[in-house]
Amino acid sequence: MGMTYRQYLSGPRIYGCSNCRTHLATIESMMSRAFNGQHGRAYLFMKVVNVIEGEACERAMTTGQHTVRDIYCVKCSTTLGWKYEVAQEPSQKYKEGHYILERNLLVDVQ
Repeated sequence: MGMTYRQYLSGPRIYGCSNCRTHLATIESMMSRAFNGQHGRAYLFMKVVNVIEGEACERAMTTGQHTVRDIYCVKCSTTLGWKYEVAQEPSQKYKEGHYILERNLLVDVQ
């Protein structure tokens, strides 16, 4: 396996992987801070970079049934959260195509 290209972000606040500090998202891409992950507080982002997506699977969550993909850091493979593929509830459709990053797995890089 060759070298992995990583994208570097710019802006007033950059969130990175807590393990290796790889850039993941900007504050401008954040949609909400009012989410919970598997390990505590989580943020919803429109766009995330430098992640690998796992296989799609069905999960029953507090807001209903969702098809999600776990996401992993491209550099160190730390599990960071998940991507919403499909939301079954009409009120939850706004999440589709967006990402959850768990707060305790993030650091401020800038």
